[in-house]
Amino acid sequence: MISRLFRRIILAASLLLLAGAAEAATLEQAQKRGFLICGASNGLPGFSRQDEAGRWSGFDVDFCRALAAAIFDDPEKMQFVTLASKDRVKALQSGMVDLLARGAAWTLSRDAGQGLSYAAITFFDGQGFLARKKSVASLRDLGGLAVCVQQGTPFELDLVDFRRDDAKPIEPKLFPTFEEAAKAYADGKCEALTADLSMLAAQRQELATPADHAILPELIDKEPLGPIVRQSDDQWFDIVRWTHFAMVDAEELGVTSANVDEQLKSADPRVRRLLGVDGGRVEGLGLEADWAYRIIKHVGDYGEVFERNLGARSPIGLERRLNALWTKGGLMYAPPVR
Repeated sequence: MISRLFRRIILAASLLLLAGAAEAATLEQAQKRGFLICGASNGLPGFSRQDEAGRWSGFDVDFCRALAAAIFDDPEKMQFVTLASKDRVKALQSGMVDLLARGAAWTLSRDAGQGLSYAAITFFDGQGFLARKKSVASLRDLGGLAVCVQQGTPFELDLVDFRRDDAKPIEPKLFPTFEEAAKAYADGKCEALTADLSMLAAQRQELATPADHAILPELIDKEPLGPIVRQSDDQWFDIVRWTHFAMVDAEELGVTSANVDEQLKSADPRVRRLLGVDGGRVEGLGLEADWAYRIIKHVGDYGEVFERNLGARSPIGLERRLNALWTKGGLMYAPPVR
């Protein structure tokens, strides 16, 4: 006779298996729904911003559009949901969104302690400095100068630790919010503003004369960013990860939204595999063989997405830096599609 305790153990195990099966159906749920639900930050220029007509654009938005293209062959079959920082994890854990295109930077505690997984690094961010060109050209010029920073953040801690032992240490000026720190910098109350590179690039465009300000070339901390998914859904994890990889591989191979149709005739086996001409369908992904072709055709390769939203010709005016391909001195590297 089975004991009551043993029955409880069997019941608990069964419930866990059922929960795991439900969690592992993200692709199926999106397909039944007919569109993707993507969560990200609330109106960060260059990454996610809504215009007066209600249309979203930005680097993070384009990643979600690429994922929708891979699944539905239609980049518009997605809903973009803005979430406050405190709400993002709960929204993903509860199933309110299918993924976070952008969340907090990848760290051990966030990756292993919240039931979530970072699928890839789509943007290599880091703590840097925004300063006036006429007075500051590099980090060594900041000695003894005031730097505006948000209080109680890793930015403050890293700033205090940085050059602590120098004869002229940096003087932190603390503010309760980043917005207040940015305003103080704009008003000339400090010589520089420190935060993540992405935040500084967006903030520079809000200044009266953006051309008078520069983001210094050095970084003092690393902040890798990328899409986040729930754990226990390996198929969905792979789809999200390989959406990014396909865009990076496309840039490396010179396949763009403008030439992708012609590239279908390419003799290069790497291009043919990428576009699904020779192979391309992987049963584990559950996508059609031309999934990568769809991404590139509708959205573009990684370089196109970066330049359109963040690059030198965009309003943000950000250099590729670490986000350049590994063949061009950056860190952006992806496994091949084969």
